[in-house]
Amino acid sequence: MTDLVLTTFDWVPELPRGYVRDLRIRWALKEAGLPYRVNSVPFRQRTAGHFSHQPFGQVPWLTDGDMSIFESGAILLHLAGRSEVLMPADARQRNDVITWLFAALNSVEMASLPWSIFKFSGDNESTQGRQQLNKFLASRLQQLESVLAGREWLTATFSVADIVMADVLRLVDRFDGLTEYAACRRYVNRATARPAFVSAHAEQMAHFAAAD
Repeated sequence: MTDLVLTTFDWVPELPRGYVRDLRIRWALKEAGLPYRVNSVPFRQRTAGHFSHQPFGQVPWLTDGDMSIFESGAILLHLAGRSEVLMPADARQRNDVITWLFAALNSVEMASLPWSIFKFSGDNESTQGRQQLNKFLASRLQQLESVLAGREWLTATFSVADIVMADVLRLVDRFDGLTEYAACRRYVNRATARPAFVSAHAEQMAHFAAAD
């Protein structure tokens, strides 16, 4: 099997630790039992080599032989092609997983991420822009709540779509944004109780702590 190499930062400040998106890839690799190595690039200085793999100077990216893949969703789709643990072989079920993967990245994360940035920054809750973000996220969570109330996972079985959706919701939950959404919170708790997530989270935390 081709050696898979996951590249992330060598260090990040304490606030984002446990939420850097290489966690999604570590989680998927562990769910699928795929062997991999972790490489680091400097957080404080982005080199030309970094930008050659990730044109926005972000992490993670995955190297698979002579292929270099960036963006967590694209990496997860690539890994899903290697393991039915991450995505079923059945065409209809694969379509369901891909649909929900993009829903997590577009419909939900596009509402949750700007909301979370305001939370991180401690910006004034009363501004009109902030109120609009609150309403936008609330509408997405209400819609997702009705979906998750009737199912264990987004599709028939746990998949890469759940890795992304749970990680997106986990950041909202960090700021108590799921208080009124019991089904969403139970879903996050189910996902993050999985041994692969627990291991991936601990691995990321240890990786960054080692550079302190």
